[in-house]
Amino acid sequence: MCDSRLEKTGCAIPVSRDVQFSIGEDQMRDFCRSECSIPEIRMYDSGRQRDGRGYSVTFLMADWQYSSAKRQCNVLLPVFHRKLELLAFHAKGSQFAESISQRGPLHFQLRICSKTTMMNTVQFLSLNGRDEQQLSGLIDSSVEALSKPLFINCGSNSSITVDGRRWTGDSIPGQNFTLSSVGVAAAASTISEDLAIYGSLYQTARIFNTSASFNFAVVPGNYFIRLHYCPFNFGNFIASGSSFDLLANNLKLLSKFNAPGEIDWKNAISNSSISTLVREFSLSVNLTELRIEFIPEPGSFAFVNALEVIPVVDKLFPSSSGMETMYRLNVGGREIEPSEDRALWRNWNSDEHFMFSVNAAHSISNTSSVTYSSVNDTDVFAPLLVYETARTMTDNQVVERRFNVSRRFPVDPNFDYLIRLHFSELVYDKPNQRIFRIYINNKTAAENFDVFVRAGGKNKAYHKDYVTAISPKVDSLWLQLGPDSLASGSGGDALLNGVEIFKLSRNGILAHSHQRIRATQSSRVAQKPSQKTLWAAVAAAAFAFGLMVVGLSVYVGLLHRRNKTPPEKKNPESKKNAVTMKTSFSSKNKNRVGRRFTMADIKIATRNFDESLVIGTGGFGKVYRGEIDEGVTVAIKRADKQSEQGVREFETEIEMLSKLRHRHLVSMIGFCDEQGEMVLVYEYMANGTLRSHLVGGDRPSLTWRQRLGTCIGAARGLHYLHTGSERGIIHRDVKSTNILLDEDFVAKVADFGLSRDGPAVDQTHVSTAVKGSFGYLDPEYFRRLQLTEKSDLFSFGVVLLEVVCARPVIDTTLPNGQINLAEWALRQRPVERIVDPRLKEEGYSPESVEKFVEIAEKCLADEGKNRPTMGEVLWQLENVLRLYEAHVQSGVEANYCGGDWSRSLEEKSGRKR
Repeated sequence: MCDSRLEKTGCAIPVSRDVQFSIGEDQMRDFCRSECSIPEIRMYDSGRQRDGRGYSVTFLMADWQYSSAKRQCNVLLPVFHRKLELLAFHAKGSQFAESISQRGPLHFQLRICSKTTMMNTVQFLSLNGRDEQQLSGLIDSSVEALSKPLFINCGSNSSITVDGRRWTGDSIPGQNFTLSSVGVAAAASTISEDLAIYGSLYQTARIFNTSASFNFAVVPGNYFIRLHYCPFNFGNFIASGSSFDLLANNLKLLSKFNAPGEIDWKNAISNSSISTLVREFSLSVNLTELRIEFIPEPGSFAFVNALEVIPVVDKLFPSSSGMETMYRLNVGGREIEPSEDRALWRNWNSDEHFMFSVNAAHSISNTSSVTYSSVNDTDVFAPLLVYETARTMTDNQVVERRFNVSRRFPVDPNFDYLIRLHFSELVYDKPNQRIFRIYINNKTAAENFDVFVRAGGKNKAYHKDYVTAISPKVDSLWLQLGPDSLASGSGGDALLNGVEIFKLSRNGILAHSHQRIRATQSSRVAQKPSQKTLWAAVAAAAFAFGLMVVGLSVYVGLLHRRNKTPPEKKNPESKKNAVTMKTSFSSKNKNRVGRRFTMADIKIATRNFDESLVIGTGGFGKVYRGEIDEGVTVAIKRADKQSEQGVREFETEIEMLSKLRHRHLVSMIGFCDEQGEMVLVYEYMANGTLRSHLVGGDRPSLTWRQRLGTCIGAARGLHYLHTGSERGIIHRDVKSTNILLDEDFVAKVADFGLSRDGPAVDQTHVSTAVKGSFGYLDPEYFRRLQLTEKSDLFSFGVVLLEVVCARPVIDTTLPNGQINLAEWALRQRPVERIVDPRLKEEGYSPESVEKFVEIAEKCLADEGKNRPTMGEVLWQLENVLRLYEAHVQSGVEANYCGGDWSRSLEEKSGRKR
């Protein structure tokens, strides 16, 4: 018998005679017809027989297939949850070579390969045709030896048991891998106490100051490769000076990798304090060797503390592209350690560090055992522990729990990403109770998503994959879940159990082109990296406010005198200077607002506040157009330290933005609070304000469908403000210049400088001085100084009339009776008389316009109690959109990109955005 080294050296057993072995195609067809109904396939010699004896070889296999074109028999063997293809016979023509001497061996060529591709020879077996048991044993031992996971303790000549696994020292001879260069074995005299899981494993490392590789003999297939890094000073090698490339079978995994810098970056984005790092990759190996190569930068070195090579089932990933695991999260639950995921030894982190607001969702856990929904969903995809906890939108401490829960993940630009979401309905035992939408980077990825229906019941584990592309100028991936208001079910909630995000290789490269910069070297990684899917015409809204503020002040003063209403007493706190405001902000909200910029960053972005870059001015100060991160355009608002109004509005905006996150609200990217300055950096809104598409300017007119989508999006944002928290938030400055449009014409409400918390539970209003914009002010609020959410409804009603008429809300060039848009429009009948002529030219639905104006009229009721809620307005606007769709039937009108309906509308019209 051959020993355990057979898988490397092969084994030759002489035979006693010259054998001619052939397999006829008729026999192959007979085998195929059997469809593996028998546990073995017996192949008989159909060639010449000598001494009246035949020779046979029996293979005990689970499955097989035959390709008559190549005249080869492929036998499939399940090992470690996967099927390996054994090419046991490689025929030369229709029979084996006849040149074998009487005493020579009969060679059977054995190959282990994937199901779809024939690979290099693993070994040659020579054996007597009568030794069937031996051949079967050889095959079994060969495949098993090459298919076991490998755990390697680098830099060590001994093996240790850590986390329930045996880690083999890489200096121990006779293993299933070799080192091209031994490099240097380093050991740490002490190790940090916080390395609870892998502490003893991280006491050694293998160091290379020249190119070197680990070479593994493997069965072709898919593998996880994990590299462990615990930087310590390796004698003359200082960890912070390491820099190297990492390749696996010529796929570039890492470029100029510096482990200490990467650890600092990870700590910054997740608000943690880790001191070690594990980089995980998945790749398809189509050879019988896996080579992991370390290439140090000139004058530097490479190191690794531990290595894992783990076979995975082909079905785990939908493509053979190389991938890097960016994030793996157990949503709503604790961290799951590798020993608790015995299928593939994965680590599942908790998710709170990546939530835009931890209070935006509520953690729940199962009350009974969870099972997998099908044979395709097994512990290979995720352990049941992941599905036993979840987060739902049920915490009323956050603004509008019914809209969405947002998570932001810093990623590498210019790659595609696979997002795998894990679900299990843990509460409801019937369908239509929880129906939601999934948004990835502000695009609808799924709608009408009912976990109960998709998984096939309660407590059933289910996963769904999505792929998205990240552009070269974006470094964040946003994942949001929110209720589907268009769904027929009664659910107004969303649920998520787990998240995995994988970066897909592009052009043979997985490595990010830029090295991570250590936090000690740049403050840009001191806080969470920003979303670079940026928008910025916030400035346009600011500019409009500046134009209106003088007229508003005069108008307010006159009405105050008319009604003999005493002005609001000045708050002594309102005179606090910018430094006081800055200190309050820094201590209270800076960890929730986003990225922290240095003043040097801001000056570079604005060319030292170049006046030619000013795009808006108001009582708060100036807004500049700027560029960050090598070309990303943003709006940068700089507070005027001499302006009380500017300081107050900044304080208000910071307070509100620290609580708000919604796809229909403009978000703040970050801030700067250095050198006595207060600077806010906003998203860039490529298509400017709603007003710029309606009145004046050089922007193109919006179609009726686009206008409807814009109004629906703005209504969603305002509804989010009004109904989410116990008190809600009143915007107080709703107008067409504060509704902005991104590059896809998705509407977002902007400028929260005048916003106020709504009334307490036991109150009906907030008493405050009148603030707002001339032409949009609620007359009831004006008369009584009592602010309610219905004041926003009045302002929104004016916006709706702007959308229909496309004229200014106040136009002093017109005759009396036409100056005020709201007063004039509501007197006109039929409605067609007020419709924007450009809409008439393109064609529109008169019935939908009539219903639209009816909504506006209800919003403009004199008394707030007679106005609808924003939720009712949203529902009615959605019905108007449906009415219009019914009118156009086949969706002939083009170019609609606004709101959440773009996807369904495109499908109806057969267009792609």
